[in-house]
Amino acid sequence: MKIPNCVGIILDGNRTWAKNKGLPKLEGHRVGLQTLKATTLFVRDAGVKHLVVYMFSTENWGREPLEVSYLLDLFRSSIKNEISELGKEGVRIRFVGQRERFSKDLQEAMESTEKDTENNSGITLWACMSYGGRAEITQAVKSLINSGEEITEENISKNLWTSGMPDPDIIIRTSGQMRLSGFLAWQSIYSELFFIKTLWPDFSKEEFEKILTEYNDREIKLGK
Repeated sequence: MKIPNCVGIILDGNRTWAKNKGLPKLEGHRVGLQTLKATTLFVRDAGVKHLVVYMFSTENWGREPLEVSYLLDLFRSSIKNEISELGKEGVRIRFVGQRERFSKDLQEAMESTEKDTENNSGITLWACMSYGGRAEITQAVKSLINSGEEITEENISKNLWTSGMPDPDIIIRTSGQMRLSGFLAWQSIYSELFFIKTLWPDFSKEEFEKILTEYNDREIKLGK
């Protein structure tokens, strides 16, 4: 079976999942992080080397203040717990996005986690937080202009937040929404897209294996 080198996932449906269960909507985010931990490990075990996940977009800052505050607290605790535990499982962790918008302690936790896991080789988890594809491209172009470098595709790629990450072979979006919402706008031009109805907290190894099977059945030409 052909195994993708890089898989992207838009983690969607946490609030709907909680509503369907009769739970507070914020509870869906907590369960969603548990799903992320499990998913990272079974994606690694399938042989995938890079997993990039859309956790918090630039637009998500506009949600209700209570939800944003809850999410930031959840990120803070998850970096210390779930994500830290992934490091012990051989996962290399990178954070991608506008770090400057987060509190100083969160920024320090991200930097510390990256440093602690930089030599891990099981799989690299790219966590997109305060991320937007247009914002990423804009800052890359600004960096090139400030440095005086020529604006080429190669130089833009080198200055993206995701520099060093392969373009995703597959992008999955859960919850039935059929759009990318700014996820990896530069990197996704030849990604195979999978829009599934499963809500993120219910995403499973079995569902991922079905996607891999379909991926292998698709004819991929990359424009040739």
